[in-house]
Amino acid sequence: MALAAAFLGWLFDGFEMGLFPLIGKPALQDLLPLESAVMRDQWFTVIIATFLVGAATGGVFFGWLGDKIGRVRAMSFSIFTYAIFTGLCGFATEAWHIAILRFIASLGMGGEWALGVALVNELWTKGNRAWVAGAIGAAANIGYILVALLSLGMNSFIDTVRAWAMAVGASSETADWLFQHGAWRFLMISGAFPAVIIFMIRFFVPESHKWEEEKAAGKTSHWSTPDLNGVLIGALAALGIIWSWSPMGIKAGVGTPLAAIITVIGLGIVLWGYLLPVRRYLQRAGVAGSFSAMDQATVKRNLLLGASMAGIALLGTWGATQQAPKWSTELNANGCLHPREYTQLATAFGATIFALLTPLIANLLNRRITYFFCCIFSLATAILFYQTNDTVNGWFFGTAFLMGGVTASFYGFFPLYLPELFPTSVRATGQGFCFNVGRIIAAVGGLQIANLILFFGGTSTGHLASAKAYTVLCLVYFIGMGIVWFAPETKGKALE
Repeated sequence: MALAAAFLGWLFDGFEMGLFPLIGKPALQDLLPLESAVMRDQWFTVIIATFLVGAATGGVFFGWLGDKIGRVRAMSFSIFTYAIFTGLCGFATEAWHIAILRFIASLGMGGEWALGVALVNELWTKGNRAWVAGAIGAAANIGYILVALLSLGMNSFIDTVRAWAMAVGASSETADWLFQHGAWRFLMISGAFPAVIIFMIRFFVPESHKWEEEKAAGKTSHWSTPDLNGVLIGALAALGIIWSWSPMGIKAGVGTPLAAIITVIGLGIVLWGYLLPVRRYLQRAGVAGSFSAMDQATVKRNLLLGASMAGIALLGTWGATQQAPKWSTELNANGCLHPREYTQLATAFGATIFALLTPLIANLLNRRITYFFCCIFSLATAILFYQTNDTVNGWFFGTAFLMGGVTASFYGFFPLYLPELFPTSVRATGQGFCFNVGRIIAAVGGLQIANLILFFGGTSTGHLASAKAYTVLCLVYFIGMGIVWFAPETKGKALE
């Protein structure tokens, strides 16, 4: 039941994450009809970056909550948050409404991953944890597939669905409001459906016995609510970085040099703020004799290494793979009526398969070699996709499948590796920090997409400028090839 809950929670998490990259363009055309395409592209990247900041903040907050009150209760709160506020996005009337609502929704999305992975790893004491990690990694990508299929269904049968809505009493104006512009409002509202999982979790999913043992030993009492002020300060700093690169910051006169300074200072504040709850916990636990000085140093080191490794993977994903559906609309469609949806299907099918296989490979080889090869092949497939396509055809979808699969292999790897870096008492917080603070790195990098596209010629060069921008961002995988050798090798070691 715990695995089923984590699988469904992360599946619908993927559903929510896949919504905006797929429907963001028609949504912004609806909300910003008088703005230029460049301005809409800037808002697109700002909303994605805001989502990533919210997910990072939620990963730390809900991870902290899971270590304090238990995995199951905290998971229920996280799923409720992302479901309800995604649904509310369907009622937005301004672009900044979506940015705010997606930020709040992403708090729950970031938390659900950390909690679900911790819960399943702690309960799954028999059998192959690699298979479990692969299942969790594949779940989100199945969510992406569902989004694409739902969107295709709406595009194919929109007149029929509109007629059904009117048959049950909806006015013509309401039906138009729901189903015009790719039915983006209907898709957003449908994002509230995962809230029903909460009932399953609360009634049928057991609490982690490892966490119960930590609670009985008094170790959960070292978490303190005032420490969350650091997370709030870190979130505000991250949003300040987003603002400095956004259209609002540009209108306020923030140039590139000042935005770069704000980014460097802001990232320092983010790290200080998001790390504060763990640092304070370790200090109090150390005084109580629960953690030695060496154990504290190991946890802090693993936090920074894990966040760096996750940041590289996430920047590659959000800087390249997540741009593929949008990029497909810039190419010669070659008769393909719905290139966005079919591109997302291709990348998500590849991601589902590779996420399942990667943790099994990590068990055969080891953790560091697996991550190293993931970086090599992710860079190679991204270059192959963006540098060899100018038409939507069989080769396009084949290379999209490969890129989507290989770049998503990390999401089967992390549910296996990150739990091994931390002891039970800080596992949810540690995982939440690593995986989701990586999203801050991805957000800052993703904000540079618009600038890179302009650098390479902007809209005057068509799809070529975008392809070069996405390829340049993928060079970050070179850094991952080096960092991984400083990370601990955990193959064959029991979960602490």
